[in-house]
Amino acid sequence: MRRLAAFSALALCAAATPTVHVRSTPDNVVLGVFPIDRAPVAKVPSGAVVRIDTLSQRGATQQEDPVTFLGKLGVKPDEVLQDVKDLWAKRNATPPAERGGGGHILTGPLYIESAEPGDSLKIEFLEISTRVPYGINSTSSTGGVFSAGYPASTAPGAPIPVMEIPNTSHLIRTGMENGKAVAFFSESIRVPMRPFFGTMAVAPDHPKIGDPGVRVDGLQTSNPPGVYGGNMDFKDLTTGSTLYLPVFHPGALFYVGDPHGVQGDGEVSGNAIEQSLTGVFRFTVLKGKTIAGPRAEDAGHVYLMGIDLDLDRAMRKAVVETIDFLVKEKGLTPAKALSLCSVGIDFRIAEVVDNTQVVVGSVPKSLFLK
Repeated sequence: MRRLAAFSALALCAAATPTVHVRSTPDNVVLGVFPIDRAPVAKVPSGAVVRIDTLSQRGATQQEDPVTFLGKLGVKPDEVLQDVKDLWAKRNATPPAERGGGGHILTGPLYIESAEPGDSLKIEFLEISTRVPYGINSTSSTGGVFSAGYPASTAPGAPIPVMEIPNTSHLIRTGMENGKAVAFFSESIRVPMRPFFGTMAVAPDHPKIGDPGVRVDGLQTSNPPGVYGGNMDFKDLTTGSTLYLPVFHPGALFYVGDPHGVQGDGEVSGNAIEQSLTGVFRFTVLKGKTIAGPRAEDAGHVYLMGIDLDLDRAMRKAVVETIDFLVKEKGLTPAKALSLCSVGIDFRIAEVVDNTQVVVGSVPKSLFLK
């Protein structure tokens, strides 16, 4: 079924020519936040196909210039994107107090005409491609699941062992081998490429201090995901899949970034292969279709998400969302829906390292005869 989905996506992409290309220039990106009042980088009608460039924050936001920083990892000067050099230069020339947020580099917002609060935004991923032949994964004994801020670190009970792992940035080359796109993890290890965007969001609904990741009223940071989408790090949101997000502001105001070459469920080191990507998307406004939070689908599954600071509560929310879907879309009673959740549906951890945790109910479409 995945092969059919991939084939269909390629065929669809061939027939879908982007009408707008949003480049990841310094003026078109923002660092680490989803502003609700930022001027749109482009305005498009519902149904538009748009190409959007994104940048990995690895190599673009450190103190050292990108060519020098990435060169120490083995990247050649001509392999450093001009967008990265331009962004670093602009940021470096800006006083620290005026540089804004950090973390993810987000392209946007894109304004989709006719989108209004109470609607849903349908985002189809027609094509995702790498912009450079490398990415970076970082590991340490204080990051990801080993971070002091990880909930298990302060939970009652016996201390959890911590591995002694030096701070290391791993440059991982990517490319084609035997007709397949792979990450050359080592001389004897190949990881199949599965590029996707870790962060996709609409502008949140007036975030306030006290909400996860909000330090200033009205400005949501990009680290924790939420009902607006954001840093979901769900690896199945790749070519051939579709994401649905609730709309909170006119135009939806869509942001995308945190590009990944490939990632395992959990993203346990705190990051994936962080690699600049380009995506081709189709945006469609679903008028009057109100959803509580992100959901998605591909050829084989429907995905319902539970998002919470606590992994147990995220699991419960994912089950509640899945039951709600089965009742409203498939006509089951709540009791039968819960029963199906337990016997025929997998609940997967998308990521557990971004403060807010994400659990996904993966509903096989093959379960339903009609």
